[in-house]
Amino acid sequence: MNDFIHKLESLMKEYSQYKFQFHFRIWKTEFLRFFRSMTNYNISKEITSASCTMYKGKKSYSFSVDDPTFDKIHKGIEDAISIIDSLPEDPDYVDMDDDTSIAPETKVVNNIESLPLEKKIEILSSISEEAAKREFKIFGTFITNFVKGFVLNSNGVKKEFVTSPIMLDVKAVSDNNMVTVLESFGGPDPDKFNQKEFTDSLMKKVDMACLPVVDAPAGKYEVILSPAAIGEFIGYLMHGAHAATLDQGSSFFQDQLDKKVFPETINITDEPHNENLIPSSYSGSGRTLHDLPIVTNGVFKNFMVDNYYGNKLKMDKNGNEADNLVMGNGGKTVDEMISTVKDGLYISKLHYMNFINPKDMTVTGLTRDGTFLIKDGKIVNVVNNLRYTESIGRIIGAISEIERKRHALPSSENYGAFGISTSLMPHVKVKDFNITSSTETI
Repeated sequence: MNDFIHKLESLMKEYSQYKFQFHFRIWKTEFLRFFRSMTNYNISKEITSASCTMYKGKKSYSFSVDDPTFDKIHKGIEDAISIIDSLPEDPDYVDMDDDTSIAPETKVVNNIESLPLEKKIEILSSISEEAAKREFKIFGTFITNFVKGFVLNSNGVKKEFVTSPIMLDVKAVSDNNMVTVLESFGGPDPDKFNQKEFTDSLMKKVDMACLPVVDAPAGKYEVILSPAAIGEFIGYLMHGAHAATLDQGSSFFQDQLDKKVFPETINITDEPHNENLIPSSYSGSGRTLHDLPIVTNGVFKNFMVDNYYGNKLKMDKNGNEADNLVMGNGGKTVDEMISTVKDGLYISKLHYMNFINPKDMTVTGLTRDGTFLIKDGKIVNVVNNLRYTESIGRIIGAISEIERKRHALPSSENYGAFGISTSLMPHVKVKDFNITSSTETI
């Protein structure tokens, strides 16, 4: 890799009338998929890729190369030279990132080696045996990646990175009525995976899924949102915390900087180096990342500002990308929270959520993988999946209780060399959650 970097540096000197930004990545994966409690397939794959963006003033041209060699990059630059003068200018472009600081070095274990196929199958077989006792089958994915690469540009940015994420998603499905429940784990450290705790939590949900199935009418409910559910709402909320949406006039947080937007119990931070989450040392442009308070005691504190919009809007740059969101915890156990609900719902997961209006954060979507009726402090029924229409801002403003424990949750892209990120979220209780209809299906 060092030899390749030196060759690219020599290219930048050779074509000094242009500016360059290079990205290089070696991505390896062991991707295990299982179906009806049996291994469906296991893929071992390695992809090496490089991309280059070349600038001439305010004009730019980008290209990418699979299995990159110096000769392929050199040819791409020659092709770019023949095209770039014919391209339009971006009047708002200023310059590439110039942050040359280096993140503290951390030890990264190759989890493809730490969790080989045999170990994954052993873990899944044990979970499958427990599910079978209740007439459930398990489905899902168990992924370990190893990623190594660098960002290099003409402004002196030279950052190397390495990460090895783990992602385990297990969906248990009833043989009797197809009710589904889900348990997930994500992070950088296999030692933080507690198999017994994971299995016990999933089996508790399986037992809940054996309850009779009922419909729930439209209306407003007091709800317990699982960590996955509130995590997805907060992830959508972060669209409005990017400087890009501020520039577009579609930010929920426009004119709200240093103002109280939520109750003082609400704290949201992007923590790229949290030991429980998959680390993110650098942004896509090579800026060194640090913890970024976004909401502190209900007050909106910071936009996420990349190099482009920092230059355009004259804002301080931080490079954060909401890949390591952490919600502040509270003082309740989830059982204590459920016990205070007289007539409400437990929502495990959200599905097919879309913005109605990004500016006011109005969304619509469906519940999935375990929606349950709560009566007099106890979960008493499975509920058919429901459609909701809500404002995420209102939901977060209506949080009345927060769990004291937080859970590491993975998410991934669904294509190419998919990236895996994590968040740390508690259960929350929300007042007057708006259910618009039942789907009348599990």
